[in-house]
Amino acid sequence: MRDLGELHWWRAVPLVAGFVVNVLSVDTGLFGMVPIVLWIVLARSWRTGIVVGLLLVVLLAWFVLPRRMELPGRWVPSALEVYWLYPMIAAVVIAVGLLVQRRLLAGVLWLPAMIVPGVAIAVILELDARMPHNEGVVSAASGLEVAEGSGHCGSGHGANCSRELTATGDRATEVVRAGLASGGFTHRPPLPTDERMCRQTGLVLVHEVCAELHETSPTSVQVLWYVS
Repeated sequence: MRDLGELHWWRAVPLVAGFVVNVLSVDTGLFGMVPIVLWIVLARSWRTGIVVGLLLVVLLAWFVLPRRMELPGRWVPSALEVYWLYPMIAAVVIAVGLLVQRRLLAGVLWLPAMIVPGVAIAVILELDARMPHNEGVVSAASGLEVAEGSGHCGSGHGANCSRELTATGDRATEVVRAGLASGGFTHRPPLPTDERMCRQTGLVLVHEVCAELHETSPTSVQVLWYVS
């Protein structure tokens, strides 16, 4: 009888790789590991197990690492899509793996059990009033002296929440403007007194962040940003 370690060594490969990616992510907690752990439990063949497992790791990396690096573009999944779109695509990948192993019925209950909580989390986060993340705005003021305010939320969901900072230094407005532009922010029609720049992410649903720049002096600029 072969040693159990020889039979199950492959399960550690996607598990460890997925854990490393998950640690590097922004704010998903352990949710990103759910599809990978589920596949490790359901898989039987080591060849299919490794291939599908690593595909799930790559999928997780796509959904979390671009946001961690504050990359722009519609190819970058939004924070909410990690909870509802990622498990849906992962479920398809797992279903194909189970089909190859002729064990598709094994996922009939488990795959919906993975998707439904994710959708519920996404709905709760969307309805909950939360401050926007750094969204590439704070890093745009790199090299300047930054003082961040407390932020505020109006009534309703998180789209009414905003954060603000004051950046001070030589040519502060130009530095922040250039930093935002390098982070994928583009100019939008200006407000009566402020300059406005926005960027979009999201594969299916658009996640748009806008930053308003108000120059208070040649060496100081106030930046207000929010999810529009």
